[in-house]
Amino acid sequence: MTPTLVRQHPPHAGEIPRVDPYARARDWSEIQERMLVPLFEAVHARLEVAAGTRLLGLGCGSGLALLMASARGAHVTGVEPGCPERLALARERLLPRARARAAVRLVHGSPRDAADPQAPAFSVVTAFEPVGCRDGDAERLGGLLRAAVPLAAPGAPVVLTGWGPPERCATTSVLRVAGHLADSPGAQDRWRSARRDDLEDIAERAGLRVDGSGRVSCPFGYADLDSAVRGLLSTGLFDAAITATDQAQVDKEMAEALHPYARPDGTVWMPNVFRYLIARVP
Repeated sequence: MTPTLVRQHPPHAGEIPRVDPYARARDWSEIQERMLVPLFEAVHARLEVAAGTRLLGLGCGSGLALLMASARGAHVTGVEPGCPERLALARERLLPRARARAAVRLVHGSPRDAADPQAPAFSVVTAFEPVGCRDGDAERLGGLLRAAVPLAAPGAPVVLTGWGPPERCATTSVLRVAGHLADSPGAQDRWRSARRDDLEDIAERAGLRVDGSGRVSCPFGYADLDSAVRGLLSTGLFDAAITATDQAQVDKEMAEALHPYARPDGTVWMPNVFRYLIARVP
């Protein structure tokens, strides 16, 4: 039996190995999140984030984008609905640096939990976790947007981000491992290739007015193969594949898929393009 036949078997029925959520969050914070710095910088520059900006970050994770906005003088509020371990790392990063002129607030839960009737409306809303590669992405982000829009000023920009065209993203070939290993009946949150209008569809369903877009080069570079596997696993895009098969199978096929991007010195390099969409609050 060859390894490729594993996806033809019923979903893994045994005990799923426990993932250390804090270790996974650390891998995101220390390895993977920095790959999106060019995207954060491009959006902040285009929206002229600066002193006086009141920024709400949806799905803020471990807070690197918020840290960069705060360094520009913005007052930042981060909302993380799903991963308290990432939010704990954001607190380590941000709260010691908070100043009176650049306030920081971090909330585990819904944007509604960040509402403050005494504070001015948010002037910028960002959702920097790239969407469009899992079946449930649109529904999750749509729920966050519906809760966030009432907290933003009329006309405020709302930024959504996603993977660029598959042919412009070398990492797509590795992410396909997640797709074929989780290809079993009833699998939840399976990976799928990003579609051209994913961001526009989400914005329109949330009642937002599309007002521009852009593309940013975000190459993924890793010190070695192990770092590449850990970084990509920290995205959560392979969780359904691990549930459907097992960790060892996923690790093996990821390593094989990463092999073409390994350099003679052992580093791994994959060029990628990410999209961002600017929409406006009615």
